[in-house]
Amino acid sequence: MKILFLNGPNLNLLGQREPEVYGKTTLADIEAMVRKRAAARGATINFRQTNLEGELVGWIQSAKGAFEVIVLNAAAYTHTSVALRDAIAGTGIPTIEIHLSNIHAREEFRHKSLIAGVCRGQITGFGANSYILGLEAAINIIETIKP
Repeated sequence: MKILFLNGPNLNLLGQREPEVYGKTTLADIEAMVRKRAAARGATINFRQTNLEGELVGWIQSAKGAFEVIVLNAAAYTHTSVALRDAIAGTGIPTIEIHLSNIHAREEFRHKSLIAGVCRGQITGFGANSYILGLEAAINIIETIKP
C-alpha cells in the first residue's frame, strides 16, 4: 500500500499560524503521527509540502503508477485551483481531500472546494486527526480495489 500525502501553502507554518484555528501541532508532528499509524497498518507513505501550486500539480501527475491513493490538504488552493482539479481528474488516482479546520464553518469564500468534485471524499474539521482519518480512508480504498 503506497499512499502520497500532499500539503499545500502555509502548512509549513502549523504550530505557529493561527493556533486557535489550526492547533499547536506542527506538520512534522502530524507526519510522525501518520508514519507511526501507517507502519502499524502496513502502509508506506510519502509526505510532502509546498507553497507552490505548480509543484503540487507536478507531484499529482507524477504519482500515477507510483502511488495507489493521494491524501491532499490543498489548503488555500482548495478554493482557487482549477489546475489541481484538472490534475486530480487527469491522473485518475483516488484522492481524498482533507482539512484541519471545518471549511464549511469558516469564512464564506472557504465553503467552496474546487477539488471536491474530483475527489473520492472530503474529511474536514478534525484537526491533526484529519490526517489519520485520511490514512484510514486511503487504506480502505486500497483494500476495496485490490482483489
